[in-house]
Amino acid sequence: PDQGSTRSAGSAPQRPARSSARDTANRSARGAADSKTVKIGARIGLVAYGVTHLLIGWLALQIALGSGDQKANQSGAFQELGKNPLGAVLLWVVVVGFVAIAIWRASQVVWGFGYESDRTTRLRKRASSGGKAVVFVVLAVLAARAATGGGGGGGGQQAAAGVLGLPGGLLLVGAAGIAVMVAGGVKMWAGWKKKFLSDMTLPADRRARRLAERTGQIGFIARGVVTVVVGILVVVAAVRFRPEEANGLDAALHTLAGQPFGPYLLGAVALGLAAYGVFQIGR
Repeated sequence: PDQGSTRSAGSAPQRPARSSARDTANRSARGAADSKTVKIGARIGLVAYGVTHLLIGWLALQIALGSGDQKANQSGAFQELGKNPLGAVLLWVVVVGFVAIAIWRASQVVWGFGYESDRTTRLRKRASSGGKAVVFVVLAVLAARAATGGGGGGGGQQAAAGVLGLPGGLLLVGAAGIAVMVAGGVKMWAGWKKKFLSDMTLPADRRARRLAERTGQIGFIARGVVTVVVGILVVVAAVRFRPEEANGLDAALHTLAGQPFGPYLLGAVALGLAAYGVFQIGR
């Protein structure tokens, strides 16, 4: 052994206090994200997400039948839920559940998918979880607005109008629309190929497994179709320089209703959105 060393043989080098504190904070954050409370909250959130799609499917079906006056989107679904005698309480439960899902998805960005051996696949799934975390934060805000009696909607128009007013805004909005269309196509492909099953633990019961697969397939394809239509509307809004045409899910469903055989097409999409809701509840 080196006689000039001041460290005794076999002892570990001292780690900087800052690194130790960072590790402790990291473990605390991971423990909080993986806590039983967050897990229960995320399950409540997934059920709420499923119920939201069941309501959107119901509102879309009303549009197909020519009797719908409520917006067929998340805000419309929350307003529909708020009509219940316990509507405000249910909406706040939805808010808590969506926040819990956002925390769960955010934790996946940092620590998730360690079982994936391929680094590219792991990064892709983490990026996807990051996007979903943002989505559920937005949904939590919309549900909170509905719970407090605030209005919703119009965000797509305002965002499109703001971007169209920028230098090169037309190209930016058009590119965003194309990106949304691509995302919708990917969702349809994931549904057709059952890619959604890769991150799930399916039930052992054969009938329950088949239900999860079928509702997932139908639901993902329906969500993909609607997302593609949303992207098309955004591109059209950019080409025509009319931001009022970039108005999200509700506008996409009304656009479907206006096509040849539109009520039948929209009715099928409505059932698909309902299937997506059943899938999320089962998940």
